[in-house]
Amino acid sequence: MNKDLTVGKPEVVLWKFSIPLLGSILFQQLYNIADSLVAGKFIGENALAAVGNSYEITLIYIAFAFGCNIGCSVVVSQLFGAKRLTDLKTAVNTTFISSGVLCLILTILGFLLCPFLLRVINTPSEIFSDSMLYLNIYTGGLIFLFFYNIATGIFSAMGDSKTPFIFLAISSTANIFVDILFVKAFNMGVSGVAWATFLCQGISCVCAVNTIFKRLSKIETEKKGEIFSLRLLKRISAIAIPSILQQSFISIGNIIIQGIINGYGAGVIAGYSAAIKLNNLVITSFSTLGNGMSNFVAQNIGANKMERVKQGFRGGLIMVYVLSIPIIILYFVFGKSMIHIFMNQSTGEAVDTGIKFLRIVAPFYIIASTKLIADGVLRGAGAMKLFMFATFTDLVLRVVLAKLLSGQFGSVGIWCAWPIGWTIATILSVMFYLKGKWKNKVENVVAIE
Repeated sequence: MNKDLTVGKPEVVLWKFSIPLLGSILFQQLYNIADSLVAGKFIGENALAAVGNSYEITLIYIAFAFGCNIGCSVVVSQLFGAKRLTDLKTAVNTTFISSGVLCLILTILGFLLCPFLLRVINTPSEIFSDSMLYLNIYTGGLIFLFFYNIATGIFSAMGDSKTPFIFLAISSTANIFVDILFVKAFNMGVSGVAWATFLCQGISCVCAVNTIFKRLSKIETEKKGEIFSLRLLKRISAIAIPSILQQSFISIGNIIIQGIINGYGAGVIAGYSAAIKLNNLVITSFSTLGNGMSNFVAQNIGANKMERVKQGFRGGLIMVYVLSIPIIILYFVFGKSMIHIFMNQSTGEAVDTGIKFLRIVAPFYIIASTKLIADGVLRGAGAMKLFMFATFTDLVLRVVLAKLLSGQFGSVGIWCAWPIGWTIATILSVMFYLKGKWKNKVENVVAIE
């Protein structure tokens, strides 16, 4: 059900809208967690390392899909808030067409460049073939990744966070059972893990896209929306391209860091693979709440209700702080138990690596979540330069510090790069919000003529 985020008490509206979003991303992350869990538990440590190693490259694909999601979501939110429903339909059509072309290009490049990228990150020989196998199957399913992300962005833009939650809850739960079926019953190894994700994500994508167009067909407009609009594509691209660049550079930075980590051997790779899945579960969840903030901000800017933006920002901070504290306690105190979810061994280099990572990084989740909420306001207002500057600062610091500190402190030095990068970038994002420069973008955001 579509929901107008421009009415009602902002804090309450934001909570009701964001909680299903949080549930959705938790189930979305179950895809990757299930892959690593089944690989580590039922195949072996090298399989876990191969899936984790491949994951850093799949983040490049996710960066493009996420950028298309954000570009469409912000513009559709603005149009929905301004009640410009004909343009809204045109924006949806334009996004699916342009994203389909982009996805085709990425699929071709992915098949061609996957071996090169695996060599760039110094993939150990014992996990190279499994990493390659996983990546090729994943690349074949990119169209599902793209179109599903766009569909969820459209749902959120129109205030509906429950429908994508339902789709993801069903498909990600099914993915766990299909993972186990393919690996245990059919003995498909790493390929079984990849094909399970391909199949379940494909079904959820078809259902989500079908629901979007059925819902849009029921919205009455004075005239029929265009099939494609260069005017709206430019507006969507103004949001999407910076988001794609931001996420892509983060992915490239993660690949560089993965290359540094790979120099420490399969044990450290496996431990990092388990810990980074748990870390990404948290950061991606907070990023999704930041995306919800963007939808809230964009709708209210479209309706010219600026005071609600400030109230929403305060409500967003309270929300992520309430969620951060129990996660910090869980990861810091019970980190060993969390790592064991992915491994059969109770001790060893992999387990020790995962525990150290969580204990160094987890206490700083409150700082990282603050940045992501501030980023949500900047992105929803279309202040992409400010958003990108803060994010790139975090990335550059993490990559540089990971290289420098690893020389002094080994793998522990790499983990220390996360909190330092987060802290400095958070200071920048909050400063940009408080100074109010993002408000200068509002007129440009609303005026989509």
